[in-house]
Amino acid sequence: MDAIRQIVASRIFLATLAAWATAQGLKVLIYYIRFHKMNFRLFVGSGGMPSSHSSFVTCLAVSIGRAAGWASPVFMLSLGIAFVIMSDAAGVRRAAGTQAHILNEMMEDYYRNKPFKPKRLKELLGHTPLQVVAGAFLGLVYALIFP
Repeated sequence: MDAIRQIVASRIFLATLAAWATAQGLKVLIYYIRFHKMNFRLFVGSGGMPSSHSSFVTCLAVSIGRAAGWASPVFMLSLGIAFVIMSDAAGVRRAAGTQAHILNEMMEDYYRNKPFKPKRLKELLGHTPLQVVAGAFLGLVYALIFP
C-alpha cells in the first residue's frame, strides 16, 4: 500500500494524469461546440483533438527531465518513448483509422439494400500532426505548471 500511496502523491503522476484528463475533457468540449451534442465516450476513447497520448507522454518526459535532469538516462528513455508514441499516433494509428473509414464506406455501399448490417469499424484511431502537436503542448504546459 505504501507504493500506491507514493505513486498517487507523486507530482509527476499528478501532472501526467491532469494533462491526460484535460486533453480527454477538451475532446468532449470541442465535440459539443462543433456538433451541439454531448459525447462522453470521447472522454475514454482514442483519437481526436488534442491527442491525450501526446499530452500524457510529453508531460511525463518533461516532468522526469525537471526532476532527474535533462541529461539523465531516465529522461532520455522517456523522451524516446514519447517520440515513438507520438509518431505512432500520427502514423500507424491514423492510417488504420483511414482504412477503417474506407472499409465502412465499402460495406455500406455493398449492403445498402440488404438486411445484413455489419458492425462499423472504429475510424477515430489516430491523430493528425496538429492534434499531436496540440497534445504535446498541453503536456508541456502541465509539466511546467505543477510544482
